[in-house]
Amino acid sequence: MVGTELMPSLTADQAGQLKMIQVVLVGLGAGAAAALMFASVVSGSIAATLLFYLAPLPIFIAALGWNHLAGLIAAAVATAAVTIVSATFFMAVAVVAFGAWWLGYSALLARPASNGGEVALEWYPAGRLVLWAAVIGTLVVVAAIPNFGLDQQSAQAALRKSYERILRDQSLIDILVVAVPPAAAVFSTVTNLFNLWLAARIVKISGRLRRPWPDLAALTLPASSSGLLAAAIAGSFLSDLFGVLLGAFAASLLMAFAILGFAVLHAITRGRSSRTIVLGAVYAAAGILGWPVLGISILGLAEAAFNIRSRFARKRGPPGLRT
Repeated sequence: MVGTELMPSLTADQAGQLKMIQVVLVGLGAGAAAALMFASVVSGSIAATLLFYLAPLPIFIAALGWNHLAGLIAAAVATAAVTIVSATFFMAVAVVAFGAWWLGYSALLARPASNGGEVALEWYPAGRLVLWAAVIGTLVVVAAIPNFGLDQQSAQAALRKSYERILRDQSLIDILVVAVPPAAAVFSTVTNLFNLWLAARIVKISGRLRRPWPDLAALTLPASSSGLLAAAIAGSFLSDLFGVLLGAFAASLLMAFAILGFAVLHAITRGRSSRTIVLGAVYAAAGILGWPVLGISILGLAEAAFNIRSRFARKRGPPGLRT
């Protein structure tokens, strides 16, 4: 009789232990996969470079598909494995790995919210995830800079020396030395967001995504984002590495506002016959030329200041009145 009464609790304990074992195994496997993808860059091939940029993907999948503990284990294993194999601790690898865990963890944060008497879950806003991606993108640059030097002159000298090995155009080298830190921050921001989106898609297809898919066209950035951008731009004029790093942060934030600008374009072109052509042309121009992204960032800044989407929605009227 006693054994019968204890069976339900023992079964629950065993289920909990099995779940924990699964989480640990998933974390170990995802961390090993991420480490291999990080290490693939040493081969120098195009495919290996692509794998390197996708290295955070297994960590994202572990965090979103199982729980944040699986993502945390994966981030720790990936960082430790790369450190052991290379006999060097790369701070940038740790920032990318644990940054992926943090974004995955934040994406599944939710709190109860009352909606017309019904209790629902209010999920962590997608716009805050974009802002976090910009912060992590900047931290990757902060972590990488000491590999080149601990002050602006030595860091730029090391970068210049690296480019002089493969380039002869001195004016181009001068531009690259200045442009690399903000460009690296922007690229890291974009790859973080792409990996988060791709991991969420994969986990959603598998049926393990607990969070409802957000309406990305309704994305908004926190109200403090504009102030942060203004402060970062002002700080970029400071001397030495502080100016360089704040310039990288400003570039990351501009990319965050570009994401907001793309959301605005998706929202205001809904229901229009030319929507596919317009969006396709804008994305192609941004991807091929690069500089149109600045215009999209300005659109994002205008949205933050003037709420363009609401104005378009009022102008269109209710769906039944649209023509």
